[in-house]
Amino acid sequence: MKFPRRKFLHLVASAAALPAVARLASAQAYPTRPVRIVVGFAPGGGFDISARLIGQWLSERLGHPFVIENRPGANSNIGTEAVVRAPPDGYTLLLCGNPNAINATFYDKLTYNFIRDIAPVAGVLRGPYVLVVNPSVPAKSVPELIAYAKANPHKVNMASQGNGSPGHVAGELFQMMVRINLVHVPYRGMAPALTDLLGGQVQVAFSSLTAAIEYIKAGKLRALAVTTATRSDALSDIPTADEFVPGYEASTWYGVGAPKATPAEIVEKLNEEIKASLADPKLQARLADLGGTVMMGSPPDFGKFIADETEKWGKVVKFVGIKAD
Repeated sequence: MKFPRRKFLHLVASAAALPAVARLASAQAYPTRPVRIVVGFAPGGGFDISARLIGQWLSERLGHPFVIENRPGANSNIGTEAVVRAPPDGYTLLLCGNPNAINATFYDKLTYNFIRDIAPVAGVLRGPYVLVVNPSVPAKSVPELIAYAKANPHKVNMASQGNGSPGHVAGELFQMMVRINLVHVPYRGMAPALTDLLGGQVQVAFSSLTAAIEYIKAGKLRALAVTTATRSDALSDIPTADEFVPGYEASTWYGVGAPKATPAEIVEKLNEEIKASLADPKLQARLADLGGTVMMGSPPDFGKFIADETEKWGKVVKFVGIKAD
């Protein structure tokens, strides 16, 4: 049996279009079962809280549960690796953030490349760290702290939530730019670091706003600056570090990623649903309680942001020469 040439070409074109139609139909139906959002940190922190807020809103919008799975360890590497190895079907997502950008340089032998192996889906939240000191420190402003540290080299202790942590590298960038030497004292988390800061065993920290804000309001810690380029609504009377150290900026940020081969149609659908959730004033208010502002943009926008952050913190890690223990 012979097909007319025109009919044959029509059948070929129709067959070629079938995979694209199938992918589109799959994306439109997605999700059809529960979705995991992996968080590389223990419950209760900013990452976990942000993931649960986004998960709740996506569950309501898409009609299937978005379940949070905490996989803490190695500064988020364990959770990230679990997502890298997961099937790229949209049913395993990662709540990623600035530790991923730092880890790319801080760890010599990662089993994955974050930029290559995780597809950016959407940014969620960006917020400041806050430079805090024990009230016994005589400095009441950033310039006074710089002068105090220069007058007492290697005698002022800077606490962080761990070697290579965001608070650590934020402090190292600050020291690089103002040319002071603080003694880094790493802890296993921000809670024990703040305990010793409150007790006066250490004098300075670059803390997440969420962890420190109640101590600041109670007068138990003195806030000298927030680290974002603009002031925080949560501490509107506290200046930015950039006002005294031009160009200084360090942000905590959270976003959603997926295994690299996740269908583009699913990535785009998730991006649109996350942006719709973030546009809701109620969710914006909840996220504002964490001290940050929502991030809006396309998957490529978020990918460029990740690449810029990875390059920025890679330079700091290399300059200071810090490495994983």
